[in-house]
Amino acid sequence: MYVIRLPDGTLRVPHSVLADPGEGEGRIIADAYVEIGPDDPDYDRLLGQSLTEQELEEKRRRWRDEDADLLQRFEEWKSGRTED
Repeated sequence: MYVIRLPDGTLRVPHSVLADPGEGEGRIIADAYVEIGPDDPDYDRLLGQSLTEQELEEKRRRWRDEDADLLQRFEEWKSGRTED
């Protein structure tokens, strides 16, 4: 998860939640975002590593494109192998 810089300057910061409900029940693990503004003590530190929503979408698009190429190369490699 990334720190996202919103158009109004607010930062959307990842906040992980981990909870053990009760005995016998499953564990709940969730990732969520909290929004912080310039008055937050961590704002300046997090601002430097933040991405806009457009930058994050571009990063995701590149991952998908690169993953498709990698998957194709793997499938080609796998089809060239003989069963042992």
